[in-house]
Amino acid sequence: MIVTRFAPSPNGPLHLGHALAAIIAHDRAVRDGGTFVLRIEDIDGARSRAALADEFRADLAWLGLAWREVAPQSARIASYRMAADRLRAMGLLYPCRCTRADIAAAAQTTGPDGPVYPGTCRDQAVEPEDAVAWRLDVARAVTLAGPLQWTDKRAGVQRAAPGLTGDVVLWRKDAPASYHLAATLDDAADGITCVTRGADLFAATHVHRLLQSLLGLPVPVWHHHPLLVEADGRKLAKRRGAPSLADRRHAGEHGPDLAQALRAHRFPAGISLSDYLDREP
Repeated sequence: MIVTRFAPSPNGPLHLGHALAAIIAHDRAVRDGGTFVLRIEDIDGARSRAALADEFRADLAWLGLAWREVAPQSARIASYRMAADRLRAMGLLYPCRCTRADIAAAAQTTGPDGPVYPGTCRDQAVEPEDAVAWRLDVARAVTLAGPLQWTDKRAGVQRAAPGLTGDVVLWRKDAPASYHLAATLDDAADGITCVTRGADLFAATHVHRLLQSLLGLPVPVWHHHPLLVEADGRKLAKRRGAPSLADRRHAGEHGPDLAQALRAHRFPAGISLSDYLDREP
């Protein structure tokens, strides 16, 4: 049975881009008689606000969606720590105290998420104090895991290439697990069989497939969908003031009508779908 999920972070209100993502996940599950799951990803330090999670639930109900809610990330920190400890015991994590400015200054290549970490701390004797992040030694992990593949519903079979993003952080300085570790563990724990998410996370899936192999986790299929973008090509973002679903809801808009418009790709003026072809970006 197919199980999909929508996993928003309560650090700002939902907007139309989130609505589209939720509808895609919901509709894939409904079409195949499966389950649509809501998971609140609330470990982003002081930015996470519990009240926003209630707004998210109201937004989804207003759109006409039905879901099964699972435990939020804040209730899963012990599982993240156990996984990080396991990877550390395998010799695959190393402490890093580099700042973003350090990385930008030293990076020699640019990846999907910006400057690629150049491995500055990989072979240094950095003391594992509280104020360090823990990075995955991707080259060593790939050697251990061997060749891997994963399948995207739009782009087809992909050969895993986790080196695209460099040695990613799995345990953060300012919060528990990074997105890479937490989302991978959560999807396995929640029985997610089809991970639907935006095309901007395509490259992250290479890392997640590697983590699944290292930790012995089940492998879902993925469906990376186009993003809603503004006239200048940038994706809708909370920080740039994209109109929220809550504002539309409180203004009296009819949620199911909005959901149908999004399904039919009828978007407000100045908003369109990103140009995402059926291949690896």
